[in-house]
Amino acid sequence: MLRVGLTGSIAVGKSFVSSVLAELGCRVLDADATAREVVALNSPALQNLVAKFGPEILKRDGTLDRAALGALVFADPAKRASLNSILHPYIIAEQDQQLREWEAVDPNGIAVVDAALMIESGGYKRFDKLIVVHCDSDVQLQRLMGRDNLGHDEAKRRIAAQMSQDEKKKFADYLIDTTDGFEPARQRTKDVYDELRALTR
Repeated sequence: MLRVGLTGSIAVGKSFVSSVLAELGCRVLDADATAREVVALNSPALQNLVAKFGPEILKRDGTLDRAALGALVFADPAKRASLNSILHPYIIAEQDQQLREWEAVDPNGIAVVDAALMIESGGYKRFDKLIVVHCDSDVQLQRLMGRDNLGHDEAKRRIAAQMSQDEKKKFADYLIDTTDGFEPARQRTKDVYDELRALTR
């Protein structure tokens, strides 16, 4: 099975590309969904987070309060690094288990793991190919402001907190530019899919 990483910065259209790859027949795993699963109630990952950040990151029912955790780590690079160092091993183990299960039933298929921090965490090294989704920085800013209802300065801060798009592009085997909207991005994604499919034959 061909293992493909899919990544890109915030609000560049990664989810759209991911959905097109799924439509084309790839098996797609969303790292955000995996991240939610690994911090389920009473999970070891959640217990580790509480030990590190304190019980104030929990809701009354004992589940993770994402907003509280986000507020705690977002403005603090050291805390964000601690959060990632706790969660990434659990997320990667869960992903690898899913990939093994898919490979058993579909050895000639294409598995895509969609993860925003794949390059930063080093997780991209586990994949045969890496797709980086990107767009013009002004377009990214406008999309983020519209999507998350953010002011200009806050949106810029969130973008600045991540690895730059130019830096991410250096790691790519394939680039997909979403600047010009859905249809050109869909066509480019199909072209990339065809190249990946050719590798599995």
